[in-house]
Formats: sequence, C-alpha cells, structure tokens
Amino acid sequence: MHETEQPEMLLRYSQIERPKRVDDVRHPIIREALRLAGIAGPGIEITSMADIPAGTGLGSSGSFGTCLLKVLHNFKRQNIHPRELAEMACHIEIDLLKEPVGKQDQYIAAHGGVTVFDIARDGVVSTRALRASADTLDLLEDSLLMVSTKLHRVAGQVLKEQDDRTRADDAAMIDNLHRVKELGQRSLEAIESANLGDLGRLMNEHWQYKKRRSPMMSNVDIDRWYELAMANGALGGKLIGAGGGGFLLFYTEQKARLRAAMRGEGLTEVKLGFDHEGTKIL
Repeated sequence: MHETEQPEMLLRYSQIERPKRVDDVRHPIIREALRLAGIAGPGIEITSMADIPAGTGLGSSGSFGTCLLKVLHNFKRQNIHPRELAEMACHIEIDLLKEPVGKQDQYIAAHGGVTVFDIARDGVVSTRALRASADTLDLLEDSLLMVSTKLHRVAGQVLKEQDDRTRADDAAMIDNLHRVKELGQRSLEAIESANLGDLGRLMNEHWQYKKRRSPMMSNVDIDRWYELAMANGALGGKLIGAGGGGFLLFYTEQKARLRAAMRGEGLTEVKLGFDHEGTKIL
C-alpha cells in the first residue's frame, strides 16, 4: 500500500463495500451505527450473515441494527443495556433514516423473550415479561406453524401508505389501527389466561383488519393459501410484518394436517422457537 493511501474498511453483507471513510458507507444502518458509536476506522471489517433474507417481515433490519450496535460497543469495551440498545437502533431507523417503522422490532431483538411492550404516545416504551406458565408457552410454541410465501417486499412501501393516511387523520385508517390495538390487548389476555384457542381466532380477526389497510397487503396467492390453511386445521393466522409477502404464521391444534396442506402447495415450513436471551455476543 502506498504511504499516503488511506486504509479501507471492509463491509460484507449482501454486497461488499470497501469505503475509506464512514461517510462513504452505502449501507445506511452500518453508516449511522458507526457514526453513533464514534468509530471512524480504518481497518474495520464487518461481516453479516443471516438465516432469513431481508424483506420477509421478520424484523431483520431491527435485529441487524441491535446486533451491529452491540458488537460496536463490545469493540469499544463498553456495556450497553437492552433498552439503550433498542433506543439507539430505533433512533437510526426512525429519526435518522426516516423509515416509517415502529419500535417493536428493535425492542424485541434487544430484550428477547416473550415480552410485553407498552408504547406511549411520546414513544416511551415500558416492558414486562409475559405472565404465562412454562406449560402455556410450550403449548403456544408447539401450536404455531410458519411457512415462507417466497414473496419478498420492501416494508417501507407497504408502511408508507399507512403512515401517510394516519398523519392525514384518515378516519378509516385510524379506526382500523385502534381495533388492531384492541386485538393486541385481547390477545395478551388470551395468552395470560391460557386460552390459546381464543388467540388463534383473534389472529384471524386481526388478519381481516390488516388486509383492509392496503391493497398491497395481500394477493390472490396469499388469500388462497390462507383459506386453505383455515380449511385444514388453522384457527387463525396472518402475514408477519408489514404484509405483501414474507411468512405466513398460523395457530393450529391440528399441526400435522396443516403442515401437509401447506407442503402440498409447495410452501416451505420454517421451524421456530422462542428466544429468551435477546441480542448477545457469542
């Protein structure tokens, strides 16, 4: 290397970058996380690997942000509390990058567990553990089945319409969101009272409201797969995340029957389990 040549950073994700300065980093979350952490390089190498692709509704950007910030703080020999970690990740996506997203993905990635979040109007988030027995959580985990639609979408495209209509005080959108909030509260009550069948039926009711929020929320294939699932043992389900693609999650008391029906459509099951640790250094 020439004496006056500035060393590069090496960033590997779905692309490879070799920027000389943080300001030259194209990946928006990496760039803003490096700035927040006060790391300017050079000689920094960051490699990202994932089991699930982006654009599938599983909170990949929130998980990526919390993980990256955790690593950068560890690099600087600094501890960071899960709440601070989540807020920093939210600050990047919501305040700096102006993405029309909420705070739930970053908070659950940072905290882990089956956790209850109460998000106030001013954005302050309070957390508590779910009040449910280990047996209830085991049964819930065993009763969920998730399949990939193999359809990817950019969440911002689906969420922007919802955000714009909400900011414009669109009465139908605001009423829809209030009803979904109520369904969330009833779902929490169903789990904490161990009435998991009620949770499945509430998931179905939620999906019907969710579909009304945007014509991009579903399509003929997703609707057909959903109806097939409901005819083969699902009590309810929904597309995970913003909608438009990604993964379908169902609650069922007839898992083998539902699994066979989804497999017959060529849909791939993705095994899931509850994580109770949150973002951590391995």
